[in-house]
Amino acid sequence: MQHLRSLTEYTFPLITKRVMQQTSKGKIMSKYALVVCGNGKGMVGVGEGKGDSNGDAIRKATIEAVREMDFVDRFQDRTIYGELKSKVGSSLVELRSRPAGFGLRCSPVVHQVAKAAGITDLSAKCRRSRNPMQVVKATLKALHGGSQPQLMSRSDMVRVPRLEKGAGMKTAEEIGLERGREMVYMNKKVY
Repeated sequence: MQHLRSLTEYTFPLITKRVMQQTSKGKIMSKYALVVCGNGKGMVGVGEGKGDSNGDAIRKATIEAVREMDFVDRFQDRTIYGELKSKVGSSLVELRSRPAGFGLRCSPVVHQVAKAAGITDLSAKCRRSRNPMQVVKATLKALHGGSQPQLMSRSDMVRVPRLEKGAGMKTAEEIGLERGREMVYMNKKVY
């Protein structure tokens, strides 16, 4: 129980709205919620839920967000590695790492996702569509990144969290290999 509380330390309902289902007998009203959960130490996930009341929808969305949690690789436990771009639908999100003390300068929904992931220095630009649902999904697609690990494709594995999530963030080792030299940390700067 304590472990579950630590995973939902940062829980933010980003979107709550009323939705309708049209049937032959009329419209059936329900509530929709989009919730982001994180522990502030690199684990973050997003979930969607529907219910008869706002509280019911938020509870269902929180449960799904905890199930969908994945790790975000952070540089010095405060920002991301380099620049990331991700596109969901017609929303394009560009995330950029920033120096220490810069803060979170981004849209409110990206701010909540970064806060739940434990990222403190980040700037982001949302281009084209600014639909909050698509922006949140594009942000998480960029942060989680990666494809299915090679040794995780056995049929006895119940759940593989990183299947088809896009290119995502590169690790320090991958950046060093692309540059042709090792990354060295000197005075909190990468050379």
